[in-house]
Amino acid sequence: MAISIQNLVKEFGDPPTRIIHGLNFVIGDSEFVSISGRSGSGKSTLLYIISTLDQPTEGSIIIDGVNPADMSVEELHHFRNTNIGFVFQFHYLLPELTALENVLMPARNIGQHIAKRDEALAMLREFGIENKQDHLPSQMSGGEQQRVAIARALIMQPKYIFADEPTGNLDSVNGKIVMDLLKRVNQELGATLVVVTHEPDYARMAGREIYLADGRIEQVMDNGVIQT
Repeated sequence: MAISIQNLVKEFGDPPTRIIHGLNFVIGDSEFVSISGRSGSGKSTLLYIISTLDQPTEGSIIIDGVNPADMSVEELHHFRNTNIGFVFQFHYLLPELTALENVLMPARNIGQHIAKRDEALAMLREFGIENKQDHLPSQMSGGEQQRVAIARALIMQPKYIFADEPTGNLDSVNGKIVMDLLKRVNQELGATLVVVTHEPDYARMAGREIYLADGRIEQVMDNGVIQT
């Protein structure tokens, strides 16, 4: 399995408040998994731990047989930059850079931005925003900015893509465009895709939906069939 979540616990504060309660599950290679639940259920906290952006209080995350907690800071940074793509509710584009420059940021971090330029342009063209390549984020719509953010997440051809409420700031039309793009990437490129969403329709687009309640797995839907 690509990712193994083992006895995962997350607590915050002093005295500690437990947000995630001893979760155990696996995410397979090339799988599309959605994590859903009400506000405060722990879904974004869980995603941040799975994606190596945070550490569990107890338990572990094993990715391709490796525990990120055992990596040095430099090793973890390299692993993220070459294996993981992130898409957030807020696109976090750098305002002073053009769409093309934003897409190329991960490649620039390891000196591959020149080699990746044609690929970045092709991605913008495929996403229907080639004409925005020289525009700053302030000159683009919210949906266009989020498509740039997805292209940025994909430029290093990551094995894993983690998306936290990627449609949260978009209207229904642009939200559907973004989710269709992510699903297509999962199907055509074989990237493992994990999406946090509070939208039931988007959650059901995944092959498997994990529904959290108060930091516990309440229900798992596998291709629309309830498993637990």
